[in-house]
Amino acid sequence: MRSTTRTIKRVLQVRRGVPPHWVGDGFHVRTLLSYDEAPAAVSPFLLLDHAAPRHFAPASHPRGVGEHPHRGFETVTIAYQGEVEHRDSTGATGRIGAGDVQWMTAGAGVVHEEHHGAEFTRTGGTFEMVQLWVNLPARMKMTPPRYRAIRASEIPTVALPGDAGQARVIAGSLLGTDGPAPTFSPVGVQDLRLRAGRALDLDLLEGHTAIVLVLRGRVRLNGTDELASDELAVLAQQGDALRLDVLEDTSALLLTGEPLGEPVVGYGPFVMNTADEIRQAFADYQAGRLARR
Repeated sequence: MRSTTRTIKRVLQVRRGVPPHWVGDGFHVRTLLSYDEAPAAVSPFLLLDHAAPRHFAPASHPRGVGEHPHRGFETVTIAYQGEVEHRDSTGATGRIGAGDVQWMTAGAGVVHEEHHGAEFTRTGGTFEMVQLWVNLPARMKMTPPRYRAIRASEIPTVALPGDAGQARVIAGSLLGTDGPAPTFSPVGVQDLRLRAGRALDLDLLEGHTAIVLVLRGRVRLNGTDELASDELAVLAQQGDALRLDVLEDTSALLLTGEPLGEPVVGYGPFVMNTADEIRQAFADYQAGRLARR
């Protein structure tokens, strides 16, 4: 039986005031989470980039990032505005737009490219995305790569307690509703829309990582720390509860996951468990062995 005593997950760190930078010529992002900073505290997550709303003029050629490799983890792209087209060395292609999610398992290795969608390039408009890197357990680092575009219509929405708003359940489970994204370890990705003046008390799992990213708006965590737009908080793995006081209408992401408890050794686009595995990833990429057609 679950104990009636709840322990708040305290705030370990708040990331704010992070300057933006360009990834290629299509993604103007703030890196709010990175695997080279206290990876154990945020496991199984590795990286989080937020491309805040930005207007792009019509163009004759798609902006974005050309071919580049990955091995050892998954990339998750959540589209809020605009379009992204994907192509990779397995032959997979896809396009996601507002409300959709792209879930790519790099696994044993893949070379891919990401650009603004053809229609978005032609018309221009406002672009906003979040990209998250999710680590793979050591036993699954070399799993075959795969790509999945999850449409907005596939993602269930649940009403939050206390009329606090609603949540799209992308991965994991919230309030008895499961998300459509398959994961290799327990991971939750919840897209929140919160109403000003409300309070939300959430039950979380003891020993699991929890991260809150505010995209727009303002909330107070556990009665103490405030988060505003483009700010992220890492919570302690100890504890099983979180309180959000919604100070303004807010769009946010809640990320939860079971820590892998394994070494994290990364270099650029590869994240493995040992330096030898990183060297092998580079050798395989240079030899053209990453999921070529």
